[in-house]
Amino acid sequence: MRKVIVAGAMVVGLSAVTASQPSVGMTAIAPSSRGVQPALSCPRQVLSGMNLAKRVGQLFVAGVSSTSPSHAELRTIRRWHLGGVILMGHTADGVAATSQVSKVLQRQATRGTTNGVRLWVSVDQEGGYVQVLSGPGFSTIPTALDQGSLAHGVLRKRATRWGRQLAAAGVNLDLAPVMDTVPAGLGTANKPIGFYYREYGHTPGVVAGHGTVVSAGLAAAGVQSTAKHFPGLGRVRRNTDTDANVVDRVTTRHDRYLLPFEKAIEDRVPVVMVSLARYALIDRPHVAAFSHVVMRGMLRRDLRFRGVIISDSMTATAVHDVPVADRGLRFLRAGGTVVLSVTASSTRTMAAAVLAQARTDAHFRATVRDDALTVLRIKHRNGLLPC
Repeated sequence: MRKVIVAGAMVVGLSAVTASQPSVGMTAIAPSSRGVQPALSCPRQVLSGMNLAKRVGQLFVAGVSSTSPSHAELRTIRRWHLGGVILMGHTADGVAATSQVSKVLQRQATRGTTNGVRLWVSVDQEGGYVQVLSGPGFSTIPTALDQGSLAHGVLRKRATRWGRQLAAAGVNLDLAPVMDTVPAGLGTANKPIGFYYREYGHTPGVVAGHGTVVSAGLAAAGVQSTAKHFPGLGRVRRNTDTDANVVDRVTTRHDRYLLPFEKAIEDRVPVVMVSLARYALIDRPHVAAFSHVVMRGMLRRDLRFRGVIISDSMTATAVHDVPVADRGLRFLRAGGTVVLSVTASSTRTMAAAVLAQARTDAHFRATVRDDALTVLRIKHRNGLLPC
């Protein structure tokens, strides 16, 4: 596990994906004038061959050891047909060793377990205190606050280099960049972000500029990125990983501090992570990851995001008042797409609950289908599908 505890490190409704409005990354196919049905797109073709359990599996990312995944972790990938993993635990073993771990993990994604869809192998590789992978072949990445002092061109080149190192290690999804803005007056009193210098700057404009440059650099290296932690953890004081009932009392639905996320979405960031804080002026009763206002309202409708909405880790203290089995269900019902948990055991519990609900509830089963299709479309952008 990491030496420091930091935060962080998905339903597309039928109205969001229709024949008249194709999803991002999908080309519309005109109906045949001869009445012949057009060929299914690759993501739809893969989805059509998946049973319900495999569709559910694509909606989960589970924690595994970054150096030596256990038999239980590997069995969880296979048994629950998982869509991805997150590498846990700082390691200085370097690129070559991590590449071997990634190969072992990808070997679990067989035709029988995932219909040949490759895993997302993800990691928290931001820089500074939050750099899980280091050692031979990996650069020492400065803190985001230091990255924020670099010219955009310089930062993009460096981010591309960091991304190539991840790709060589078999990592295809970075849980970065952090798009939270910490006001200068709050600084290190902001425990989840500012305390570790995870912000690119102290104004939304600076964060938006540098964060999108980092995403572009990662994309150039073939690594998908994650804008986090929507709608922002920059103006709270406590950390959702270690504290319950973390409340943001200032952010509004159309807040200027949302600018970095807006710009990331305009630049087609594939994944957005939602926080586990509560937002008093948006939807106070619910943490963001259980809020349909935050996910369906703000992300899907206001910002027109069509990618994957991923949760912050569902093992965090902020959600300890919710039974483990209910966490994934609440997230998916509220509009999320992929449930992230840093332990395989909690993933098994949540996946079992989601599968059981989908078997008996036709409406929820349709939600699972739509979510799985969203995941497959985003994975298809990065060559993770077998077609």
